[in-house]
Amino acid sequence: MLSLHIENTIYNMHKLVHRNIENFVLQNVKLFPAVAILGSRQCGKSTLVKMLANQFPDFLHLDLQNRDDLAKLTEPSLFFKNNADKTLCLDEIQLLPDLFSVLRTEIDRFRKPGRFILLGSASPNLLHHTSETLAGRIGMVDLTPFLLTEIDNTPNFLLNNYWFRGGYPESFLTADDKTSALWRENFIRTYVERDIPQLGFQITSLQMMRLLSMCAHIHGQLLNTSTLGESLGLTHPTIRKYVDILEQTYILRTLQPYFVNTKKRLIKSPKLYFRDSGLLHQVLQIRDFNALMGNPVLGSSWEGLVIENICATIRNAQFSFYRSATGDEMDLVIQKHNKLICVECKASTAPTLTAGFWRSIDFLHPDTTYVVAPIDDQYEIQKGVIVCSLKNIITNLDAIIDSN
Repeated sequence: MLSLHIENTIYNMHKLVHRNIENFVLQNVKLFPAVAILGSRQCGKSTLVKMLANQFPDFLHLDLQNRDDLAKLTEPSLFFKNNADKTLCLDEIQLLPDLFSVLRTEIDRFRKPGRFILLGSASPNLLHHTSETLAGRIGMVDLTPFLLTEIDNTPNFLLNNYWFRGGYPESFLTADDKTSALWRENFIRTYVERDIPQLGFQITSLQMMRLLSMCAHIHGQLLNTSTLGESLGLTHPTIRKYVDILEQTYILRTLQPYFVNTKKRLIKSPKLYFRDSGLLHQVLQIRDFNALMGNPVLGSSWEGLVIENICATIRNAQFSFYRSATGDEMDLVIQKHNKLICVECKASTAPTLTAGFWRSIDFLHPDTTYVVAPIDDQYEIQKGVIVCSLKNIITNLDAIIDSN
């Protein structure tokens, strides 16, 4: 584990990071009596809310993993009534699923925007209770680990460090790769051995570790549950269930194929990605960036980093990928309003584009196509086809999509 000194240093650095989601959280707080901020463990939920605490007239934070704070909710109705004038933040809310019915009663008794802020990791119980018990009373916000545009102005920022270590604050903000790897190793172990059982999922730690390893090896590829099942000695419905668990807990992302009304044969299986590049590299035991440069996963690792940053930044859009049965492919297709944007990811400073790329453009007819590479500049190689950096596309894409 990290020393207390290192943890305090990381926390102080974390406070300097402006999270893109802050304004969206405040919008929800002004609208709903309860706001749930969901994300994987250690992605920064508690720090974010503590940073926003000065926005609330009277703020009280309860950590439900703390015995003293938990004891205050022995009689929750009484506690809520006595603190009706406060903004109450209930951290690790998934540990008390029975509390949701009390929250509903209390909200209906005294309905005031921003009264409760609920922090938790996703789980079947949590998602069920928030959607059923608090329907119409709660705003839902997903928080990811650090995105590029949140940290690219931090001292001594290097894209390669972010790419290799991933966006979890305690992994990215450590002094060196060795310390980062130690944190990620312990994160994965705790996730498998404690978090999964605690969230109510019935899967052994050995099976989960084997599944994570298999998923890492097919990162950026089509998900074939039958093949994975054969490798792990499990049925494909069981594999699908376990992949769903990893999605619900923000470890994996599946990207569905793009469909149009056409007779052209298209791939129907989703593609699979680790949402955090640092966790991907840890599972694959890639020790540093130089080792990543020589690893076959380099291209798909960059692809996952680009796709996660885009999908986590743009709200209310549809994301998919395009691949024909003959192999023509586009890594990401974004649909929002009346716009269709294509994104191709190339882990090269001098990207080479294939004939299949150009055929995909001819078929999809996107408004704009971006080729995202680890570069600093931006240039157009053909009308409507732009080579750019990850920062450039994230900074400009939302405005381009929303423009008339």
